[in-house]
Amino acid sequence: MVKPPLRTKSIGFKVSEEEYAQLETAAQTSGQTLGEWCRLAAVLASANGQPSKANGPGGAEAQALMAELVALRAILLNVLFKLANGEKPTAEEMQRLIDRADADKLRKARERLAQAAESEVHPEEKS
Repeated sequence: MVKPPLRTKSIGFKVSEEEYAQLETAAQTSGQTLGEWCRLAAVLASANGQPSKANGPGGAEAQALMAELVALRAILLNVLFKLANGEKPTAEEMQRLIDRADADKLRKARERLAQAAESEVHPEEKS
C-alpha cells in the first residue's frame, strides 16, 4: 500500500460559531473529519476544477434534480390515488398538490440524499 504524501502545510481561516456548526454537520454527514471535508470536498475539488461536494450530499445539481423528482412523485401518487378511487382532480386541487409538492421538495430531497450518503458510509446498517 502506497502512503499518501505527508501534509506539512496548513491553511487557516476564521468562522463564526454558526458557520463552524454548519461545517461540522456537513463533515459528519459525509463521514469525514472536518479537516478532511474542508480539504477534499471544498478546497481541493474547487482547485482541481471538479464539482464541489461542499453543498452537502450529492451537490447542488443532485439536490435540484432530486427535488424535482420528489415533487413529481408526490403529485403523481396523489393524482393516481384519486383516479383509483374513481375521482377526477379539479384544477384547484391540482394547483394545491403542485404548491404543496413545491413547498416541501428541497427539504425532502436533502433528507433523501443524506440518507443515501449515510447508507454509503454505513452499508451494514441498512434496514
